[in-house]
Amino acid sequence: MNNLRRKTLAAASAVTLGAGLALIGVPAPVAAAGPETSYLVLAPQGNGTAKAAARVAAADGTVVAAYDKIGVLVARSSAPDFATRVAGAGVESVASTAGLGTALDEGETVEVPAADLVAGDPTAEPLYGQQWDMDMIRVPQAHAVTGGSPSVVVGVLDSGISSSHPDLATQIAKDKSTSCIGGVTNTAEPAWNPTTSDHGTHVAGTIAAAVNGVGVTGVAPGVKVAAVKVVNDDGYIFPEAAVCGFMWAAEHGFKLTNNSYYIDPWQLNCRNDARQRPVWQAVQRALRYSQSQGVLHVASAGNANFDLAHKITDTGSPNNGTPEERENLTNACLVLPAEAPGVVTVAAVGPTGDKSYYSSYGQGVIDVTAPGGDTRFRTRGAASTSTDGILSTTFNTATRTNGWGYKQGTSMSGPHAAGVAALALSAHPGMTPGQLSSFLERTAVAKSCPAGVYNPVPLIPAGPNAYDATCSGGKRNGFYGAGVVDAYNAVK
Repeated sequence: MNNLRRKTLAAASAVTLGAGLALIGVPAPVAAAGPETSYLVLAPQGNGTAKAAARVAAADGTVVAAYDKIGVLVARSSAPDFATRVAGAGVESVASTAGLGTALDEGETVEVPAADLVAGDPTAEPLYGQQWDMDMIRVPQAHAVTGGSPSVVVGVLDSGISSSHPDLATQIAKDKSTSCIGGVTNTAEPAWNPTTSDHGTHVAGTIAAAVNGVGVTGVAPGVKVAAVKVVNDDGYIFPEAAVCGFMWAAEHGFKLTNNSYYIDPWQLNCRNDARQRPVWQAVQRALRYSQSQGVLHVASAGNANFDLAHKITDTGSPNNGTPEERENLTNACLVLPAEAPGVVTVAAVGPTGDKSYYSSYGQGVIDVTAPGGDTRFRTRGAASTSTDGILSTTFNTATRTNGWGYKQGTSMSGPHAAGVAALALSAHPGMTPGQLSSFLERTAVAKSCPAGVYNPVPLIPAGPNAYDATCSGGKRNGFYGAGVVDAYNAVK
């Protein structure tokens, strides 16, 4: 058994719902209005949402977004007994999403000094010499074939993208960008720009930063990225925002999305838990629909050094102030969206090509791996070396200025895989999501398991065994899946 360690993630406070009892023959007192709460209301699939919408209205709720094609409503209500009253004919399940927002694993940004921006060959990208990740996956060789097609749009479901960044201003499909905060779309440019987080801007740069003699290059500078803002200003990702993002991708011609987050304060969403099942159902419906519309979703495996393939005892969830112990969790409990069917799950490696100390793993779960950075391997964990992270575009939310800087995490490995997939689709158009996923694996470079217990950071302050991990499998294994993505293999 492994215990799920929650290192940096938090969740919003939960709201407890209750229903009052009415006395026979006496009018029931009107319940005092509570805080306005968001709900996912699911209708039986294939029957539309009209009946469910009527029940929402009758239960003193308001429908703020309707996804008829998957039978999902996003509703809001301040009635404390809304969840009880809305149940009935036309409603399959309902769940409050209060307390289900997950804090983005933001990570520290180490900015590049302004003096470095004039270094290097002025005819190329000034900071390319610090992008060890691009050489690892053979991006220069790939660019000699193609830098990507502008007809390929990658949706960045994240905290927004800075539309004024000099490495990104020409790369954003503004007509396909939106905010999905609250499960409701808002296409105004300020709405999908970053406000409190530069995470999405960093991710976008790894995928598609322009080759323009400024800053860095992306894996696929010829493709377009679309900002789909799903992280609110408090840093939380609520299920209704993710559903909105997947549906937006489906309806706007995206070929790929990158998802460097997970949904729900429980790192594992259990389909056999009544509290969590409606979230799983809504997200799964949105994923399946978008896949049917030609969208491949790429997701990060997580930064908990957690074996996703084995049962665990989870004592640290939910991160809403009331953790509880869940033992003997089964494969009914999954990380969303990374472990949902059809999603490409990406682990991380550092500059040596070995598993990053923090990267989650799991035989049969990890599909591919990609550079995510490892700032601790040089010192065996004792100290951090920022330049062993991933250099990309940044946005300083305090000074409201654009720049470049380092981050590490599977949040950084995911966009490398998404960028390679975008190049592959540019060079070999017409692949379905399933074909593209398989192609990404077939063109990856296999990497074998290390022998014995793997622990590159025994001197890390968390303790000498805090990041122990054991790899299983052969050519395809739990640390690296089918291998490290390779941009040149994907386009030649």
